[in-house]
Amino acid sequence: MEIIKQLVPSKEATSTALGFFDGVHRGHRAVITEAVEYARSHGLVPAVFTLMQSPRTVLLGEEPRAIVTTEEKLSLIEALGVERVYLIDFTTIRTITAERFVSDILIGCFNAKHTGCGFNYHFGNGAKGTGETLSLLAKKHGITETTQSRLCYNGEPISSTRIRKCIADGDIHGANAMLGRKYGFCLPVIHGRQLGRTLGFPTINQQMPEGLVKPLFGVYASSVNIDGVTYRGVTNIGIKPTIGSDSVTIETWMPEYNGGELYDRVMDLRLHSFVRPEKKFSGLEELRSAVLRDAQLVLSLDDKDL
Repeated sequence: MEIIKQLVPSKEATSTALGFFDGVHRGHRAVITEAVEYARSHGLVPAVFTLMQSPRTVLLGEEPRAIVTTEEKLSLIEALGVERVYLIDFTTIRTITAERFVSDILIGCFNAKHTGCGFNYHFGNGAKGTGETLSLLAKKHGITETTQSRLCYNGEPISSTRIRKCIADGDIHGANAMLGRKYGFCLPVIHGRQLGRTLGFPTINQQMPEGLVKPLFGVYASSVNIDGVTYRGVTNIGIKPTIGSDSVTIETWMPEYNGGELYDRVMDLRLHSFVRPEKKFSGLEELRSAVLRDAQLVLSLDDKDL
């Protein structure tokens, strides 16, 4: 997949999906999939226009709380059949009007013959452009446009805001249902204190990247894919109150894994359910007993409960 970070004219005609696509959840995938299918049936390049940073972070100074890293977002987009992504710095386009966005960027740069967005998409200076605006402007310039209707979960529209709240509240089932996949992390394994090894449960440690929404601190039933084999895991996310940590860490024990060291390898960790909040224990022996109980619970879960 080609990644373009500058607004340069395209020689090839495209079908371009528009959105920030934080999380690439079920609603986002509907937008992107429609653009890809249109491209394939009309001989166009399937493309996505997205941003390096959230407009709310730039305009309102909000702390970044992304659902996935940029690398994982791009990987998820590529898996949907997209061949080209325009990954643009929002500050370079923040003042452009909706009219000029369509004429100068969507048509002038992307050479779009078709475009699509979600029901709550906003664009242009002051976020004044909506899906209806896009449809009218696209028609004026002779290109087709599709605005996806809302997808709902538990009676409310699926949104990145709702997913972030689920993650922060420990409602992993809700987050997974709206994402349409298991929430988690693709991160390298780093060196820890090797305390788990001395207690009888060697763990893999991953560092929570800056700018991601932080899950509720606690223990989760999880799974880790290693060389095509999936292992059940007991994952603690937090600051390790019993022994202390300077930053948020992700520590996973896989009771059924007996392979070699995994340091520096990128591991795909997926969370399935929340087990219990993070807790400060009286000492290492109480901590060890708690982890063993957590593992027993995780190993007893049916696959459908994971």
